Amino acid sequence: MSEDESNRSAKFDGQGVSIAYRDRPIVEDLDLPVPKCCFTALVGPNGSGKSTILRTFAGLMPLLRGSILLDGRSIATLGAREMARRVGVLLQGPVAPEGLTVRDLVQQGRYPHRSLFGRWSEADQAACDEALKLTGMTTLAEVPLDTLSGGQRQRAWIAMTLAQQGEVLLLDEPTTYLDLAHQIELMNLITVLVRNHRKTVVAVLHDLNQAARYADHIVLLKDGRISAAGRPSDVISQQAIAEVFGVRSVVIRDPVAGTPLCVPL
Repeated sequence: MSEDESNRSAKFDGQGVSIAYRDRPIVEDLDLPVPKCCFTALVGPNGSGKSTILRTFAGLMPLLRGSILLDGRSIATLGAREMARRVGVLLQGPVAPEGLTVRDLVQQGRYPHRSLFGRWSEADQAACDEALKLTGMTTLAEVPLDTLSGGQRQRAWIAMTLAQQGEVLLLDEPTTYLDLAHQIELMNLITVLVRNHRKTVVAVLHDLNQAARYADHIVLLKDGRISAAGRPSDVISQQAIAEVFGVRSVVIRDPVAGTPLCVPL
């Protein structure tokens, strides 16, 4: 997808975005269109602003300047319920009340779709069942969340996010605590959500090669600014890796996926 195509089909569009934390500038004058129905990976060194940008797109951090548009409409004009119906968010280190089962947690994802005194519906049940199935958590649905492994808990939280049935998913380091097999499962799940369910997914990832293999669109960040953005084959280069990460490398073709593969020297 070219830059012009990306701008025309942007699901999210950050325009002139500036963000500060405790009066310290983190991001300044950032223009970031997010292509719809694509998997976008935000990649960069620690402190590059990845998580801050994700939280701001989720409406969880205030803007100093600029605007963030969702389908051309400023998210500042959307109420919390409408935002939650349309955008599912999974941040780092989520915490649930003690004793909550996996099913209880997943059912919380349906709150944006229900009125204050609304009864649990067949649609609510179907959404939760599908989310449990997609994440491989059906057999653990009645198990208390605090008895699960870190990887199982992460999948339970992702299931809750999927139960919201929003068209956008914002995921902050979703592979944290997952072993290699479950990382692959999750990346494949994201691929299915994008390809088959037309979701728009934005994820903060630390693994550059993982991003290159699975993402449709990569945004390389350094010091709160975009160093490069586009298809993995257009973005991942020896020069870009040296500039963003300060690492010398060789970029070869992944023998399995055919995507760029970074080999540090």
